Amino acid sequence: MLGEVKKSAEQRMGKALEALKVDFSKVRTGRAHAGILDHVMVDYYGNPTPISQVANVNLLDSRTIGVSPWEKKMLAQIEKAIRDSDLGLNPSTVGEVVRVPMPMLTEERRRDLIKVVKGEAENARVAIRNIRRDANSSLKDLVKDKVISEDEERRAQEEIQKLTDRYIAEVDKALQAKEADLLAV
Repeated sequence: MLGEVKKSAEQRMGKALEALKVDFSKVRTGRAHAGILDHVMVDYYGNPTPISQVANVNLLDSRTIGVSPWEKKMLAQIEKAIRDSDLGLNPSTVGEVVRVPMPMLTEERRRDLIKVVKGEAENARVAIRNIRRDANSSLKDLVKDKVISEDEERRAQEEIQKLTDRYIAEVDKALQAKEADLLAV
């Protein structure tokens, strides 16, 4: 029983950390990377479809993403989908490729993005603390049902607290790395 509670808490904390890393990858820096277009949906025969399923997305250079659709008639829809996304990008079609240049970040925009990533990190910390609270309440229920002793509960709570501290430190480390990435010119 104790092992299940700890294992469940650790898995859920790991998922919270992975979700944070995914959220961080969506916050763009001045450099181009193909993953930035992952959540952009294109209207493909009436169905919203991720760009990666209708085109080849690659880097043309360090500041430009190239999107090569598998069907020529998708060029206009892909360009429109990228322009309408919340990424603030301005794509242009050159031949059979949609070129997406990454604009330089201004100092003000960098500060705004840092505020965004700090908010994302705080949300991840809150999620981890909520997982700790859930695990501790599960332990209390086990004590109440006389499945474990109070001493076992106390030891398990200490282990869960160590787990929580470890994952919060991981969140802080990821935040520092992303801040450094955003501040790099």
